Amino acid sequence: MIWLYRVLFPFGLLAVAPRYLWRMRRRGGYSERFGDRFGGYGSLPPRSAGRRRVWIQAVSVGEMLCIEPILRGLQEDGAEVFLTTTTSTGFRLAQERYGELVIGLAYFPIDWLPFSSRAWEAVRPDLAILTEGERWPEHLRQAAVRGVPTVCINGRISDRSFRRMKRFPATARLVLGGIGRLLAGSARDGERFVALGYPASRLLVTGNIKLDITLPPLDDEPKRVLRAQLGLAPGSLVLLGSSTWEGEEAALLGALRGAREAGIACSLLLVPRHAERRGDIESLLRATGLSFHLRSTGDAPGEVDVSVADTTGELRTLTQLADVVYVGKSLPPHTEGQTPVEAAALTRPILFGLGMGNFREIARDLVGRGAARPVADAEDLKRAVVELFRDEAKRKALASAASEWRRANAGAVVRTLAIVRAELGGSGGSGASGLSG
Repeated sequence: MIWLYRVLFPFGLLAVAPRYLWRMRRRGGYSERFGDRFGGYGSLPPRSAGRRRVWIQAVSVGEMLCIEPILRGLQEDGAEVFLTTTTSTGFRLAQERYGELVIGLAYFPIDWLPFSSRAWEAVRPDLAILTEGERWPEHLRQAAVRGVPTVCINGRISDRSFRRMKRFPATARLVLGGIGRLLAGSARDGERFVALGYPASRLLVTGNIKLDITLPPLDDEPKRVLRAQLGLAPGSLVLLGSSTWEGEEAALLGALRGAREAGIACSLLLVPRHAERRGDIESLLRATGLSFHLRSTGDAPGEVDVSVADTTGELRTLTQLADVVYVGKSLPPHTEGQTPVEAAALTRPILFGLGMGNFREIARDLVGRGAARPVADAEDLKRAVVELFRDEAKRKALASAASEWRRANAGAVVRTLAIVRAELGGSGGSGASGLSG
């Protein structure tokens, strides 16, 4: 099967290249290290004697943020970590936060034999770690031919991916067969992996490491300063649109209007999933006549109706300003959802649409525990926001339930690190052998 993948991959790459090149150009930041995509890791330092080397692939910002305790744990163990990512936003975040925790940072190579093999020759790790939904057949094959163990941490599988793999079992075997240990983020994810043929003996449900957030809470003065920088009026309630997608900003503006028509002093804080959509969002806001501010332009000159945090890596901090959080990519026509985990871990009242396919089990659990409320459409969202803004007791009840949910599901980092350390300590892999696949 791997040889068929290798033969077909270039044709698939050519088919999708225009779309991805356009997206890369729109988002920016990719040209500086474009050679990384072809496995050109010439600047990587040589292996240190007596130290184990770990290659971690974290696709974007969310995964980058959640692996921090894993990186720190490996540093304490004396391991050296080479970190790769897929997006320019993830790369910038890693540069800002993890310079002292890694021996190198690069973009993940294109998953084709010449490029992947070249990258593996340069990195020569003793353990390869993939996060969440990262499952690359050639990357895993290169690990296998070198005898290097592989671990997928925080493993999850979306509704769409599960349906596709059930329909095409050969694909499931290709993308899952090379994973040595699979640490599932939830029991439901674990059940799905086993249903797709992954051996139950190599799978462990460790839980979601995003629930082990250790972000220090913002005190009153830092909150006041941050609100002023964003242009949020003192004392006003804040509705946060967390990781919003196209169409959801309009729904949130409707909720803001509804709350204000009900006599509630409130503001809207938008954090779009993709900052490059700022132009579209700005056009939408100009048409409303509301005052607004883009955080990328600096501090707000005064109070505004809508603040747009078109920046990267700030969502966890900004969530602490919210009185109600709406989790994006979940209202029609969107069906996949963004993660509600950070909002729950920070004990905020949570709303999301019915389209939470990527986080269905988590969303169901949150709703079942009274820690979140689903909304069917924009009108339902408006009603829920007005109701929660009017009733502090209901907001506190949701927040308290979210706190209890977090406590009940905490400990994933400890469980994950235990498996990673066991795999690294028992590695018989020849990271320095120079084999090719």
